[in-house]
Amino acid sequence: MKLIIAIINKEDSTEVSQSLTKAKYSVTKLATTGGFLMSGNITLMIGTEDEKVDEAIKIIEAHSQKRTEIVPSTATYGIGVTTAFPLEVTVGGATIFVLNIERFEKV
Repeated sequence: MKLIIAIINKEDSTEVSQSLTKAKYSVTKLATTGGFLMSGNITLMIGTEDEKVDEAIKIIEAHSQKRTEIVPSTATYGIGVTTAFPLEVTVGGATIFVLNIERFEKV
């Protein structure tokens, strides 16, 4: 038994979780916040059999698209001198962890 933890962009979360559910995976969805951009993410927890892990990852990959966004940023040039400028960053995609599960119970 494996636990898949997938951190995805909130914009992709509905399509990813619906596709996993349609493929008969049990999905728990948690609202989370990323560190760098402090933007909304969704963390999915998926318990599955070992042989179904690759299929789940393919579903996540198919519906988690990378894209670029313009975010505000600031630079400091000395005491009290700052300027704002737009910064282009890549967001989306998925960060996936697969963990061994020693015991699983549904009660």
